[in-house]
Amino acid sequence: MASITIHSSSTVVPSHPTPTGTFSFSECDQYRAWTHLPTIYVYKSPATEVVAVESLKTSLSQILVPYYPLAGRLHWLPGGRLELDCCAAGVLFVEASTDAKLEDYGDFAPSDAVRQLIPTVDYNSPIEELPLLLFQVTRFSCGGVVIGVANCHTVVDGASAITFINSWASMARGEKTVETILQPLHDRKFLMPEKPLRPPRFDHIEFTKPPPVILGSSNPEEAKQETTSALLKLTKEQIEKLKKKANSNLTNQTMGVADEVQPRPYSRFEAITGHMWVCACKARNTGESRQPTVIRIPIDVRRRMQPPIPENFSGNSSFVVLTPECEFGELMSQPLSYAAGKVREGTWKMTGEYAQSVVDYLAGQDDISWLRTSFHSKVLVKASFWGNPNLSIGSWISLPFYEADFGWGRPSYFGPATLNIDGKSYIMVGPSDDGSLIVAIRLQARHMDGFKKYFYEDI
Repeated sequence: MASITIHSSSTVVPSHPTPTGTFSFSECDQYRAWTHLPTIYVYKSPATEVVAVESLKTSLSQILVPYYPLAGRLHWLPGGRLELDCCAAGVLFVEASTDAKLEDYGDFAPSDAVRQLIPTVDYNSPIEELPLLLFQVTRFSCGGVVIGVANCHTVVDGASAITFINSWASMARGEKTVETILQPLHDRKFLMPEKPLRPPRFDHIEFTKPPPVILGSSNPEEAKQETTSALLKLTKEQIEKLKKKANSNLTNQTMGVADEVQPRPYSRFEAITGHMWVCACKARNTGESRQPTVIRIPIDVRRRMQPPIPENFSGNSSFVVLTPECEFGELMSQPLSYAAGKVREGTWKMTGEYAQSVVDYLAGQDDISWLRTSFHSKVLVKASFWGNPNLSIGSWISLPFYEADFGWGRPSYFGPATLNIDGKSYIMVGPSDDGSLIVAIRLQARHMDGFKKYFYEDI
């Protein structure tokens, strides 16, 4: 593991006075992990003199004025809930270097080595002392630079965080000013419970315990198994093959719709997710074909609410759904259209009405702690184990990561620095504009080689 030298660590505060006081979160924010999601931006050999750290810090200070909640601090409330103190305490900015070269990190798959490129968060400290946003700029001996980002998931989700980063980058390179960037909308009124509080209109099985393994070790033992991460690239041609394969058996029966309805072809996400599910079943298969399994999928509801949530909304706006429970044997024996259809069956139920029911369900919980999961931190949480025999797959296909040009060009790679839980995965857009995608996944070490084998052989 390469050695990282920290040269400075400073707090960047908003450049001008910002609103103060407490800020209430929506239920969508509340059930998020209060830990930090670590991601990296890799830049190959920008001119050394171009990477002006002071310019980065100056533009960061400026953008924290409209994004003032990110400079605040969390406080605990009864029932495991949180509120935000808008106190302008600032964000952490770390400067570091290493004698390593970018190539020493290979493809930057999530690992302990890559995690060193992210600022360390001391979770033993009181939550009131923890920055919500942390950055680390690490210079490599080859001239490359990595910007490591850790953002608190209670305050922002992926879409909100990317909008912030890209706006900051546009200011750092001199293209925009704090007045001309897309102004964030912090109001959480869009995902608040109805008053008076209504009971949920749906059965929210996504908050029940997932299926456990029925042969072998118990769930606590499964959670202790050695795990490893991988990045698996899918070319445009491979993606088209998977879509064709998924749609070759497309019928109204696999879709679960009436015969008179013309079935919509399966999307990239549905085909790839269904393929991953089948491959995971094969890799994890212990000979018990009746092993139940589900996939946990976060769904952004911005466009599913009525009226839609504005694009400049700065908070969390995604809820999880579950696919119908299936068995290893049926997924492995059926055509890909079967698994893709089950994926669609799970995701399509997330309508605006369903999302509002989730909000009301969460608001009705006396204590919300048991619902929090953390797929990116080793902090203990009370939620259920979502690894073997299940998966949790998020779509980062449409997020514009590669617009983060700070003045030295587009990133050559963006991705998670950590996937801490067996079964956690993201499907991400790749750095080139050739239609390729990257699957980042963490599995038990004993299952990874088999998964890779089936992942490519079965396309």
